[in-house]
Amino acid sequence: MSRHFFRRSALAASALALALTTAACTGDAEPEQDPTPTPSASGKPTEKPRKVTFGAYGSEEEVAAFQSVVDSFNASSTTRQVTLQSWPDHESALADVLAGNAPDAFLTSRIDLDQLVEAEALRPVSLLLDERGVDFGDRFSRDAVDAFAMDDELQCMAYSVSPMVVYYNTDLVDFDKMERRELDVPTANDEGVRERWTLAEFGAAAEFASRRGDRRGVWIDPTLQGLAPFIYSGGGQVFDDDEAPTSLAFSDDSTREALNETLAILRNAALTPTNAQLARATPVQLFKRGELAMVAGFRNLVPELREAEDLDFDVLPMPVIEDRATVGDISGLCLSADSEVTGDAADFIAYAVSDAAIATVASTGYIVPANTSVAASDEFLAPDQEPANAAAFNASIRYMVVPPFIDQRDELVEAVTPLLERLVTAPGVLDLEETTEQIDQASRTILSPEDEETESPTEEPSESPSE
Repeated sequence: MSRHFFRRSALAASALALALTTAACTGDAEPEQDPTPTPSASGKPTEKPRKVTFGAYGSEEEVAAFQSVVDSFNASSTTRQVTLQSWPDHESALADVLAGNAPDAFLTSRIDLDQLVEAEALRPVSLLLDERGVDFGDRFSRDAVDAFAMDDELQCMAYSVSPMVVYYNTDLVDFDKMERRELDVPTANDEGVRERWTLAEFGAAAEFASRRGDRRGVWIDPTLQGLAPFIYSGGGQVFDDDEAPTSLAFSDDSTREALNETLAILRNAALTPTNAQLARATPVQLFKRGELAMVAGFRNLVPELREAEDLDFDVLPMPVIEDRATVGDISGLCLSADSEVTGDAADFIAYAVSDAAIATVASTGYIVPANTSVAASDEFLAPDQEPANAAAFNASIRYMVVPPFIDQRDELVEAVTPLLERLVTAPGVLDLEETTEQIDQASRTILSPEDEETESPTEEPSESPSE
């Protein structure tokens, strides 16, 4: 998140500095103790456990891991009882919360934060977690924590981060063999780990993997998210403004230059899947079958790829044109503004971001923990499992570019995706200037429709003839 970071969040993060520094210095502080229940004549407490609800979304394995966290919390408390509510995805979670059906504590995506704050659906967590000794300083990714800062408050506690990386088949992209043939390969460090690569090395890997048969080298989704890392790495911009965009910036000279270099690889029919291949299988399915050497994706692909037969894979950060850059999502744990058990819900969040609790979820392979201690542990890195270079996820976090909040995100995607598909996949000679102008024009109908109406030509009324 080193470049183009959302300014409103950065300003809010500065205002939080004193509170978070206090938290960092009080890491040994104990959470508030449960009030001692009044014993009955039999000597047993008469107080019933207070009910707390927690909402989370994700795969069946992730939800099961969250249930384990809930069970562990419940086993340690006689006065609180947490119940898990689950959704299939963050869109369903957001809809429920905005409809007034929020659990006391819940998981959310950073891209939904603006809507939640505007709806006054959240209670900020900074002071509540400070009181419970949560160490904001060294134990959590600063970039992830800052992403949930808004209106001079930490609105939610960062939980996980998912930067986009490149997955590659280690049998089809054999860097050692490429090096022996004096092809461009990423340089290995002293431990033999290839930590980064250039766009030229990425292209060389795609060519090497495509050298025989119907195997293809690479697929990058022709979407805003898929192209954004290449644009940012090449010094371009996806939006015309980082805070309040009125248009995409694909027709910007820097963006066009980055796209021109990238499309030389992505539009090469010898390196990318054919229409026939894509008609019968998704890019991920082709990758799992060994028919495609490289795909871009997020951490949640790992469990699926680990189960694929005869597939050996690893990961590398997104390729570099000028500067390192990637995109991704950040999830956080939030408190409902309508909760009647705020203290108990805050206790649960403090427990959920602890090392032991988040390691339970990280061990499923689906997430990159915002808790840096767990992210550096074997529970996440899983040295006996693929990918061997799991540290690439951690290393990519600092280079994530967080997009601006856009209420009409779905409408924007629908408006520009057909043009992006033409940009990347249409056969024949590409008119980059015309296509990028069309992409920006389509985006303005969503992001600034008022300006588009104003700029529409209108006929000047003719003057009345003088008498």
